[in-house]
Amino acid sequence: MSAAMIRRVVLGTFAAALLCSPAFAAGGGGGGGGGGGASSTDPYAGAYSDQKSQPTYPKRPGAKATQKGKKPNNQSSIGDPAFAAGYRVAYDTIYGRNDYAAAIAQLKSLGHDDHPNVANLIGYSYRKLGDYEQSQVWYERALKADPNHVLTWQYYGLWQLERGNREQALYHLSRIASICGTGCEEYRSLAAALDRPTGTALVY
Repeated sequence: MSAAMIRRVVLGTFAAALLCSPAFAAGGGGGGGGGGGASSTDPYAGAYSDQKSQPTYPKRPGAKATQKGKKPNNQSSIGDPAFAAGYRVAYDTIYGRNDYAAAIAQLKSLGHDDHPNVANLIGYSYRKLGDYEQSQVWYERALKADPNHVLTWQYYGLWQLERGNREQALYHLSRIASICGTGCEEYRSLAAALDRPTGTALVY
């Protein structure tokens, strides 16, 4: 028997033994359930189902989540650490303390007025202060910077509702659906506001 033939017989016997082993039958190996390759302390153990899979990286700070785990995020990310930190302070001023005037000053001090995240929150803050004219200016600015900035379409849709522009709000809802579908939080929030009776005070 030749050396090549012996090698084939040995490999075939090993493969048969492996296929019959309990670990393989239970889904073990490759980080799946108890065998092979990656250590159990490896943070990426089991992260790849095949060689084409890619690791999932955490979202950058300052980018408000849109459709978590759904379609690719249409929000504009904030990569610069100093910018992201300042944005987070302003964000907390708005949503944690409801101090909209202070937040406007903080956001403007970042020096990125044309960033859609910044412009949108300035517009939101002006709306909460009752200054609809300035609010509209900033929402338009955000959408000029990023026409697919879904959070601005939501907030601006609420602006339209508060101004009695129901048809425009419905248009904004359709834009949101085209960007992230009908299951994303922005769509559901604006749709819920549209379902309220006309004249109902909005708390968004």
